[in-house]
Amino acid sequence: MRRRQITPATLPPVPAPAAPAEPLAPAVSDPDDLEREAGVARLFELHYSSMLRLAVLLGADDPENVVAEAYYQIYRKWRRLKDIAAAEAYLRSTVCNLTRMRIRHLQVARRHTEHPSEELAASAENAALLRDDQRVLIDALQRLPARQREALVLRHWLGLKESEIAAAMGISGGSVKTHTARGIAALTQAMEARR
Repeated sequence: MRRRQITPATLPPVPAPAAPAEPLAPAVSDPDDLEREAGVARLFELHYSSMLRLAVLLGADDPENVVAEAYYQIYRKWRRLKDIAAAEAYLRSTVCNLTRMRIRHLQVARRHTEHPSEELAASAENAALLRDDQRVLIDALQRLPARQREALVLRHWLGLKESEIAAAMGISGGSVKTHTARGIAALTQAMEARR
């Protein structure tokens, strides 16, 4: 059997290098877009973890997706924000609303399934965040009605004022007081019952 010799003439032609690929997203050149990009990035750096914890404490089953959606919404509406300093409050309010909507959706979906699913198990990340002595309190907090839970988390975890809580929840200041008082009473009763 005779071996074929490879010479430059017998090699297949080498394709010319491809032109550089176009970027996936167009380069941002508008000063307003640059400001929006920088503003949302800064907001993300400062508040992502606290918004994620807020979603977890409010009972979101997928807190990462809730927070990501909240950042997407603030990104879309950045130019309409009248006061950029209020972006954190808008973000917090959006996380509350999205969590509430997600919980309602899951409740409706569970009612319409033939075989109701077992309680969703807490993720390993959620369990690792909580020490043993906090788990009892978190369990009691999760059993509260959604509005009471929201009011307590916003007041005692985030340390918001009554007016800020009212804005985040979309209710009046009097309703904030009512939900907070009822939530504290229910938590106190639940904690005393465990002793």
